[in-house]
Amino acid sequence: MGDMTGNQLLRLEDRKKLTMTGVSEVVRFEENLVVLQTELGQLHIHGQGLQLKNLSLEGGQAAVEGLIAALIFEEPRQRGVLSRFLR
Repeated sequence: MGDMTGNQLLRLEDRKKLTMTGVSEVVRFEENLVVLQTELGQLHIHGQGLQLKNLSLEGGQAAVEGLIAALIFEEPRQRGVLSRFLR
């Protein structure tokens, strides 16, 4: 893993409520998939009957409710040709 900066806190309660900080954008929202851009990369939330609650992009906070089956983190992508040489 590369150097990652930023703060992110996730709290999962009974696989039914996920609250988090560090959210900057909602990339995709469907009943079975929510994709959020965070300070540490994209977070893919898979489940059933997912609902986005308490969204505050200014404060970087969000909550997802429903039956949560999986959380998948995607590493942030480096941009530009020079990024390969700056590692």
